[in-house]
Amino acid sequence: MLWATRISNIRFYQYHRPLLFTAPHNFRTKLNFSSFSQPQGFCYLDEDCDDFLPWLEQKAGAKISSVLSIGKSAFGRSLFASKSIQTGDCILKVPYSVQITLDNLLPEIKSLLGDEVGNIAKLAIVILCEQKIGQKSEWAPYISRLPQPGEMHNTIFWSQDELEMIRQSSVYQETINQKCQTENDFLAIKRAFRHDPEILGDITYEGFMHACSLVGSRAWGSTKGLSMIPFADFLNHDGATEAIVLSDEDKQDSEVIADRDYGPGEEVLIRYGKFPNATLMLDFGFSLPYNIHDQVQVHFNIPHHDLLREMKIDLLQRHCTPPIKDVNGFNSSLESFTINEVRSAKGKGKGLPQSLRAFARVLSCTTPEELSDLAKEAAQNDGRLARRPLSNRSKEIWAHEKLLLLITQLIEKYDATIKSLVPVNSPPMCGRLAVRMQMARDLLSGELRILKSASMWLKSYCTTLNTTAYHCEDVDDYRAIPG
Repeated sequence: MLWATRISNIRFYQYHRPLLFTAPHNFRTKLNFSSFSQPQGFCYLDEDCDDFLPWLEQKAGAKISSVLSIGKSAFGRSLFASKSIQTGDCILKVPYSVQITLDNLLPEIKSLLGDEVGNIAKLAIVILCEQKIGQKSEWAPYISRLPQPGEMHNTIFWSQDELEMIRQSSVYQETINQKCQTENDFLAIKRAFRHDPEILGDITYEGFMHACSLVGSRAWGSTKGLSMIPFADFLNHDGATEAIVLSDEDKQDSEVIADRDYGPGEEVLIRYGKFPNATLMLDFGFSLPYNIHDQVQVHFNIPHHDLLREMKIDLLQRHCTPPIKDVNGFNSSLESFTINEVRSAKGKGKGLPQSLRAFARVLSCTTPEELSDLAKEAAQNDGRLARRPLSNRSKEIWAHEKLLLLITQLIEKYDATIKSLVPVNSPPMCGRLAVRMQMARDLLSGELRILKSASMWLKSYCTTLNTTAYHCEDVDDYRAIPG
């Protein structure tokens, strides 16, 4: 049994697509459960999808689920328990045979596409081809129920004015990068089909971007490759649950195991991944009011006027690992660092990233000899640079005060941006803008919370250095610092 891994336009994830900000519509038939009087997951059956599960089961030649129904909640289309579910129950099984994969790409199209076109784009072409066929497509009941462009709020669809609301966050640049990647894929596809344009028909960039976003927010990856899993992709997200989509290579299916009990009428949720709002907004088009997995990317640069700048950069490059991506796909480079929430010393959690503090310590050096001493220390400690407190207390305080100044400036910018956002309930605001403004508020508020926790930690650390005996071998231990 393997974890299925969700795929986005630029990253690999363990996730799934929700429609958390699609306004409910056509609320007509309330689920009728005789075993309870007041369901916790109050919902309505989605009559537009009455034929969906029977169609999929007929196509699969197997039972997909006997305990789930497609309904509508305040968050859009979702799956609800139609009968009691116990922890450990398998609540759905979708055979590989009814999943849309790259195997569905027509041979004449596959032969024209080179390696410069990514798998996301290739699977998007499958969707576009099926959309072109319309009701004659064998996948029509599924393709026709995929979200329309106006229903999607991924940041790639935001206007420049809307993106300005989140300029403070790293997701702003991530969105720009993703747009560039999509444009490059589109141009490569257009070049590949320039001699036979009728294969795909009149494909537009907007249509291609929409198809790529559908794949990026819904597809899963396993040893089988990219897969879009009908029915399973009606499940919505809960970042705290342990339920995920699993791939069983022996049984050749994807399944979900309940991680808790559900009563009839309750919405059944899975976890797409431990993702911050930045990732959820970029790849899924929704945010959470309070996301326990929020994080912030900060940039800490060596000033160009620093006389030792080249020496410091050389030292950092020699002793730092190459740029990598964290679990959520964000780049960690020489001057870019990801901060998670810093919790009280009395509870669980860690302080600021050691790599960030090491960078600040290198930055505090004012002589070549100090840099040389750090290099020697690193050689004696598995190559780890400046991971211990500096022997000079004043320099150690200076380094962390520089960090505190950076964090304080970011806090002020985040505060100002949040205050500038118009209240969501303002009468002139259209529905789309209201949704995206709330997403921006959720994103920025979460990242501000992370920054404030880092600020408190730094203030506590500097206070400790100023008021206690200085022992560089243990003052770096976060647990020894009062919260």
